[in-house]
Amino acid sequence: MRSKSSIFPMIIIGILFFIFGFVTWLNGSLIPFLKVICNITEFQALFVTFAFYIAYTVMALPMASVLEKTGYKNGMAIGLGVMVVGSLLFIPAALSANFIIFLFALFVLGTGLTILQTASNPYVVLIGPIESAAMRISIMGLINKGAGVLVPILFTALVLSDIGSISGDLTNAEIDELASRLITPYIVMAIVLTGLIGLVKFSSIPELEFEKNDEYDHESILHFPRVILGAVALFFYVGIEVIAGDTIGLYAQGLEVSNATALTSYTMVFMVFGYLVGIVFIPKFLSQEKALIASALVGILFLLGVAFSSADSYAISEILWGWSGIATLPDSVTFVALLGFANALVWPTIWPLALQGLGKYTAKGSALLIMAIAGGAILPLIFGRIAQAIGDMQLSYLIGIVCYLFILMYALKWHKMDSWS
Repeated sequence: MRSKSSIFPMIIIGILFFIFGFVTWLNGSLIPFLKVICNITEFQALFVTFAFYIAYTVMALPMASVLEKTGYKNGMAIGLGVMVVGSLLFIPAALSANFIIFLFALFVLGTGLTILQTASNPYVVLIGPIESAAMRISIMGLINKGAGVLVPILFTALVLSDIGSISGDLTNAEIDELASRLITPYIVMAIVLTGLIGLVKFSSIPELEFEKNDEYDHESILHFPRVILGAVALFFYVGIEVIAGDTIGLYAQGLEVSNATALTSYTMVFMVFGYLVGIVFIPKFLSQEKALIASALVGILFLLGVAFSSADSYAISEILWGWSGIATLPDSVTFVALLGFANALVWPTIWPLALQGLGKYTAKGSALLIMAIAGGAILPLIFGRIAQAIGDMQLSYLIGIVCYLFILMYALKWHKMDSWS
């Protein structure tokens, strides 16, 4: 790649990552919210994640083609424009309290994010040395999850203020009032996104340029096992990340924990701590490969804590933040939040390991990795169906062990594969 590294382009990319986090992690608050105003079941509510994340799979390869024709910079502006449309679709969705319109609006938002993610992630990987790519992505992840910490709190304060705790006993008038409160935030979001279009379009972000590599002229992206297997690992990673971030409110709601819609912030706080570890330790003290191995093992440990902690115990909460006077979460809920720490360095480490040496195939490799975000659409639904079938959401979290085992295999072996033979 040939480009001039500078602070200003990275600041703009950082702003985009903040937008990624703000839009993405709003879903964790929307799930219990829409469950009430649309009068749907817990399983149906998880279609919020399905509609949003399935857009990545459906639209990733078409968006990669767009990037090849328009360039990365123009592609980012197009993605922001699509997100403006998605934000404005929340107006008719809120006015009608129609769940299908909400799902369509989320799909459009996901489509806009698809092209932004396809363009921005390889940019962060390739703008500097590949060995420190995980550190740079961790910085962007810190910004992203900072938005994830902020948005549930803002959602609860702006949308749920003066209403009290959400419950299924609200009157039709209260439901209409709750739904209408979504309109202003999404109008503001559309205005901000429109401003960002101009910022990106007229900024000094350099284009990514790749040297021609004749060695791979007759190969497709499918000939690169580290990319294909990296996409598999990311599929399971995004699935468990979304389960941890977007179901914590639903799980806590079932335990009658107060302010359940704001609990996604707890998961995001622990992800922020994880990113700080990446920024400080990678690559000086910890390689990207070892960081990925540790993430998988710690994730399995925390899942066991979720499944086998007593819902009446607050010991872990007391240790973590009892000094602050907010130790109000059962241990099992706290372990769900702690999954954020285990998940933080998975995305930053898999991307550089998977994209290394792709050259002109980087756009399509990035698209395949972005398609893996479908894990956030499919695995939460499987989680919800299992929870519904066995009647125990707490034990259902154990399916995440499968996710971490695939991540562990990629860290130990699969990322080293140069060919299928």
